[in-house]
Amino acid sequence: MHASVGDRLVVHGRTIDTKDRSGEIVETRGPEGAPPFLVRYADGHEGLVFPGPDVQVLPREKSEA
Repeated sequence: MHASVGDRLVVHGRTIDTKDRSGEIVETRGPEGAPPFLVRYADGHEGLVFPGPDVQVLPREKSEA
């Protein structure tokens, strides 16, 4: 899995009652855009994410670039 700064990271809920959580990738710490990713969520919280099978990276929109 690779990402670029500005891409969206979506963590899908593992159960029916758990909502998806998404944030903006503000830094990639692995070589050539590999994980881990520093992610800023809508509430302002930042966290280091080591993505698993429940994570999806969505490229940023070209209009946002």
